[in-house]
This record gives sequence, structure tokens and C-alpha cells, in this order.
Amino acid sequence: MQQLEMQGVLGLRQEIQGRRVLVVDDEAIIRDLCAKVLKSHRIVEASSGEEALEILARTPIDVVLTDVMMPRMTGLELLQRVKEREPDKPVVIMTGYADKDVILQALKADADDFISKPINLLQLRTTIDRVLEKKALREELLTLKRMDRLKTEFLGLVSHKLKTPATAISLFIQNLAQGIGDPEEPAFQKTLQMILAESAYLENLIQELLFFSEVILREGPPRLTSVDPAAVCRQALKDIEGRAATRDIALELRLPEQSPPLQTDREQLAFILHALLDNAVKFTPKGGRVCLAAEFLGNSLRLEIRDTGIGMPPEELPRVFEKFYQIDPAGSGQVRGFGLGLFYARTFTKNLGGRLILESEPGVGTTAVVSLPL
Repeated sequence: MQQLEMQGVLGLRQEIQGRRVLVVDDEAIIRDLCAKVLKSHRIVEASSGEEALEILARTPIDVVLTDVMMPRMTGLELLQRVKEREPDKPVVIMTGYADKDVILQALKADADDFISKPINLLQLRTTIDRVLEKKALREELLTLKRMDRLKTEFLGLVSHKLKTPATAISLFIQNLAQGIGDPEEPAFQKTLQMILAESAYLENLIQELLFFSEVILREGPPRLTSVDPAAVCRQALKDIEGRAATRDIALELRLPEQSPPLQTDREQLAFILHALLDNAVKFTPKGGRVCLAAEFLGNSLRLEIRDTGIGMPPEELPRVFEKFYQIDPAGSGQVRGFGLGLFYARTFTKNLGGRLILESEPGVGTTAVVSLPL
């Protein structure tokens, strides 16, 4: 137990190392002193409240350390402005006044901690570390809550999707066990084919479930590595070949002769292509065509997935990126899949600094274009 606690403390320590601290004071000597004491963090300096607000508007800051007495905008005014913009942004107040009114005003404005002047170096370091540790714990708690909510929603959807084919298969097997139905009758053979189709669908759902759970529930920012985009495209098309063949859908791959490496997250790029190709095959009738083309334009990679499918009306396009939204072209209410592919395809594209757009026309087909920076 003690070992686990030590590992937790060390992990938290590593988590707060290198965090960005904005030091706001009109005295350069105080800013220099703070920078030396807090050298394990990245220090950003501002000589006034106005400058601090400008920095906060364009730079991610983990904690603001500000003096109270400054010309034009005081530290208390800065505190109020920061909390108005970002209520959860930690702000530590430095004050040379043991004035209860100052402390009371700061508390009312939701200050996170105080440091008294003249500055005690040990107090400064421990106070900033304590505030950053609290911030890290709050972030971890929010992440855990978000993951828990996501898992709950996902499990609810999975249960619903698996229930229909499992029930149909179960009923057929019960009839067989009771001797109902003549294998020589056309109706029996038709039912048998339906059950085989439901079994295949169930198998496909389970494969999708494993695919989604591995990528979607993975935590953290993109894991950037040097990736060969041509190799990812080839593998994505290979993964979808089986499904396309069963529906007599032709697949086409167009790659440039030269393929420079891409700094990106391989798993997320593979997910994007898989989701878009899966949708293209799913909504393309038998005998249709799906094409994946890649080309380099300036400083970006352009990936295009074009199909000759049923297409979508313009009013559907804004909604297809919603979580769990599913297109129901037949209006049957029995839409296959989980409705997560496009949602996460766009989310991951944004994570990688890119853009995903769709163009579609009913009866003609759909084109998805992914643009990623090199």
C-alpha cells in the first residue's frame, strides 16, 4: 500500500513538472526571483495586469502568480478578470499587506492561495506546487468522470445493438429444438438464410466493438510518430476487402509515387480511414465502387474517399457527425452499426490538426476529404 501511495505521489510530482506559471509583478527583481525559485516550471512573465490578460488570451497557463499592488490594474482586479473568463484557472496572490480586507476580497474573488511579502522562497515553491497538484487532481477527476460517462453510454448502445440479432438467432434455435419447421420447405430455407445473415452481422458488430473500444477509450493526446501514410492507406483498404467482396463492390487505391513521412498518430489515422471506408462500403449498393486517393498538396496530405453509394440529402450532412447519430435511408428504424465512426473520425482529424469535410448527393454518392498537415 505504501509503495502504491509513493508511486501516486511520484506520478503527481512528474505531472506538475514543467507546468506553465505566469508571474505578474511590476517589479522586475521580484519576477526574476520567482523565476529562479520556480525553475522546475516554465515561467512566463508580465509586468502588468493588462499584459497578463493578453498573455492568457493566447498562451495556455496553468497557474497565475500575481502581486496585489500594481499601477492601473491591481492584482485583485486581475484575479476577478481571470475568474470571469476561466473560473477554474488557479490564481495565487502575493501581498505585502496583512490586511484582512485584501485577503477577504481575494477570497470572495475565489483566489486559490496566498503568499506574503517579503517572499519566503520555500513558501513560494511549496504553495505553487500545492496549487498545481490540486489542479492536476481536478483534471484527473474530470477525465475519470468523462471516461465513466462514455463507457456507460457505450455499454448501453452495445447492449441494444446486440440484443436484436441475438434474439432472432435464439428464437430460431428454439424452434429447431422443438421440431418446428420442415428443412425442405422454402420458408424454412429463407429463415435459415436470415439467421445466417444475423450471425454474420453479430460477428461484425463484435469486431466493430473491439475496434472502437481499443481506440476510443485510449486516453491522452495523440501519440505522434513518423508514419508512412501510403502504408496506412494500403492496410485500411485491405481491412475492408472482405466486406466489399461479399457485396461485389470494387475497391480502388490511388497513391502518389513519392510518399514522405507524416508526423501523426498512426492508430488515429487508421481509425479515420477505417471509419470512412466502412461507411462508404455500407452505403454503396452491390456492384458499386469505392475509391481511396491520397495526394500531397503543399504542406498537407489530402485523403479522399469517394463512393457511388446512395448519398445523403443536404439536411443530413450537419447531423452525421453527431455522436450516436445513424443514417436510416430505408426508414426501418433498424440501423446497423454504432453511429460512432464519423463522430470520432472528425474528432481524431481535429486532434491531428486537420479537417474533415463531406460532400454528398442522393443517388450519386458521397465524398469524404481529410486534410492533414505534414
